[in-house]
Amino acid sequence: MRLIFNFRKGFAPLREGLEANGCEILDNLWEPGDAQLANIDACIINFYEGVRQPFRTWRLKSRLRKHGIPLIGIDRDAPWHLGVRHRRLWVFSLLRPLDIYATHTLQPTLSFAPENFYLANAAATRLYHLHGVALEEMRRPEFFSHDVSFVGNLDGQRYREHRARAEFFAELERRLAGSGINCMFRHAENLPVSEQVNLIQRSRINLNAYAAADHGGVKGWGLPERCYGVPACGGFLLSDERRHARDDFEPGVEWADFHDLEDCIARIHHYLAHPDESRTIAEAAYHRVMRDHTYEQRAASLLTAIAQWKERRGK
Repeated sequence: MRLIFNFRKGFAPLREGLEANGCEILDNLWEPGDAQLANIDACIINFYEGVRQPFRTWRLKSRLRKHGIPLIGIDRDAPWHLGVRHRRLWVFSLLRPLDIYATHTLQPTLSFAPENFYLANAAATRLYHLHGVALEEMRRPEFFSHDVSFVGNLDGQRYREHRARAEFFAELERRLAGSGINCMFRHAENLPVSEQVNLIQRSRINLNAYAAADHGGVKGWGLPERCYGVPACGGFLLSDERRHARDDFEPGVEWADFHDLEDCIARIHHYLAHPDESRTIAEAAYHRVMRDHTYEQRAASLLTAIAQWKERRGK
């Protein structure tokens, strides 16, 4: 397929996944002419660039419609929607320029297209993979340097959407301090990927708690990218509850979660006392991610949705 891919700051993992599936990509083409659209199969845009300039998006849609080309918006931050004002979202929902709304969560929100498509986050495996470490090595107790870790945005002052997460980890660290449990909670800004992977692999338990998409008082159903990246590195993930987890992993076999702070503490103690159980889950999750949850697979599912859209319209 030949695709227009409008992401001003890029979305490298998905772009690479599309190219791995044989696609030719034209970047950031918001005002294509008829000649440029002659052999285009679909146009994929960053949902938020579309929302912030709705009339530019509508003009693009009008051009695409003449050629029978679907317009797909990718949303990775519902239902918080990056804090975009509700009025802008409402205008966009009235215009409904999208043919397919591809989102990491199917929880209720405004309607932006006649077709919603579940496009979960995934593992960016060019960066997050085993890096030469064998899964068997990670069953050795001496392999690990940390009991519990987290790497991500912990600046709750600068980023209000991460305030609840920062408070959670501060309290968790305080509560675990008296138990002799070794915690390593790192703010990820400017932290090289190699250090992130090393921290993931050398930690007995990697946590996921809260996400930017949770801000605004509504818990997101979708899984942050970390929920796929940690298993791709062979790490054991203990996550807060996420509704879409059951769609992407088998609970108790490939997925472990907790309900609240007290439950998190209890499960940390449990998995530290039962390392074989945590490693069995980690290994199952690794194989599931590499089979089903890479961006190459996400790109393939998106291309299938595009082909089905065109088939329904006899294109």
